[in-house]
Amino acid sequence: MAETSTVAHDPVKQFSAFVENRVGRLHDLARLLKDNNVHIMAITVLDTTDSAIVRLIVDDPDKARELMINNDYPYSEGNVLAVEINDESELKGVLDALFEAEINVHYVYSFIKRPNFKSALALHVEDSDVAAQSLAQRGFRTLTQGEISR
Repeated sequence: MAETSTVAHDPVKQFSAFVENRVGRLHDLARLLKDNNVHIMAITVLDTTDSAIVRLIVDDPDKARELMINNDYPYSEGNVLAVEINDESELKGVLDALFEAEINVHYVYSFIKRPNFKSALALHVEDSDVAAQSLAQRGFRTLTQGEISR
């Protein structure tokens, strides 16, 4: 239960940047972050007709927020549940825990790299607190923003 409380006080931030659907825009965003020492820890792109939604988790949300505002990237910000796993074989266990708790998963994507050679999943679910409790009961560790930051 203590771990769930920690997650609630320091949730993992996800940015959803809205970029024009044209060549080079994703490159520009990634370069902007890299040039300012903000590391993309997880990323997924949803293509729509006129624009793309770039969902990303970074190691410095405050700096990323400032960069998006100052460089005219429309964005929204929210929290996701980040769950550490050893490898792909644990995906079923994560989904089992959420299914048993009757938690709807809106979307999921994986982290690019995690310390100690562990993997992690970013989960957007309908009830993060119940999901975190269910995952903890099965031995899965949910991460805080502080654990993702460098």
